[in-house]
Amino acid sequence: MMNYFKMFILLCPLAISMAMGQGTLKSNIAYYPESISAQDSYMQERCVLDVYVPDNAKGLPTLLWFHGGGLEGGNKSIPSTLKTGKFIVVAANYRFSPKVRHPAYIEDAAAATAWVFNHIGDMGGDANKIIITGHSAGGYLASMVGLDKSYLAKYNIDANRLAGIAPLSGHCITHMTVRKELGIGQKQPTIDKYAPLFHARGDAPPMLLITGDREMEMLGRYEENALMMRMMKLNGHQDVTLYEMDGYGHSMLVPAYLPLMGFANRVTSSKN
Repeated sequence: MMNYFKMFILLCPLAISMAMGQGTLKSNIAYYPESISAQDSYMQERCVLDVYVPDNAKGLPTLLWFHGGGLEGGNKSIPSTLKTGKFIVVAANYRFSPKVRHPAYIEDAAAATAWVFNHIGDMGGDANKIIITGHSAGGYLASMVGLDKSYLAKYNIDANRLAGIAPLSGHCITHMTVRKELGIGQKQPTIDKYAPLFHARGDAPPMLLITGDREMEMLGRYEENALMMRMMKLNGHQDVTLYEMDGYGHSMLVPAYLPLMGFANRVTSSKN
């Protein structure tokens, strides 16, 4: 199955580039109300997002993308491969450790998600067609916001309104930076309330898990995701899939974008 994805990538780069849609980029939109961020310059700097809106957008699905960087660095960027004209794409920044500690960056991701729910309809999107996704630390944030319902509940939003959760090479155990803040080593696996695995539940939105090759991934990233899939199924979840990108390490985004878009199309097609 994974060789299929590698072959597809090798054969179709031209098709992907030709499919790029035209659109408008709206940049550095604050997602916290000014009443919250006014006294915090770091929050004003980091808690912003960009929105790519295809031309003539109407009722489109939205991919909400969180970047990687270990919760200690990185910056928002709209992945060019996702600019097909079939999705609105939102890329959000968030605050970093050690300037903030957990769960501040998870709370930022939840605030960005709430902003999308509340505003995407005005931009040609459909609030019932939001897929939360991201790579590495961003995948961890997507899983935490999508599975631990308490974060979106602060905004009176049921996390089950998400059309899908799609972390790419995301932590499923407690993130290594959270463990660092707690004095726990990188190679000491921990599952507490800051682990997506702790919140595995059968009634969650459809879930797509993608990692690199288990022999090339960061630490035990594939195995974490395999356990997540198993625990979701044991809890009665009916729509969770794990893909392993053979031959790719932690930076497995090139082959991962295609199944991500396929997943997004599938889980939103029934919401028309």
